[in-house]
Amino acid sequence: MKCMHCQGKMKKGTAPFHIDRKSYHLILDEVPAWICQQCGEAYFDEPEVDSIQEIIQTVETQTDKLSAA
Repeated sequence: MKCMHCQGKMKKGTAPFHIDRKSYHLILDEVPAWICQQCGEAYFDEPEVDSIQEIIQTVETQTDKLSAA
């Protein structure tokens, strides 16, 4: 597998995932990912993306409940 950004060699590892939204900031420190050995760009496989999206949906639902209280 080659990096889409720089064509460097990819290696399996972990990478942080950060998202900033209006009502919250989410940081996941060690998400399984493919890491470019040349530029450090991280790519997540579909199962990890699905899990991240599920976490984001849960956080958004809970922050909406808090805002409505």
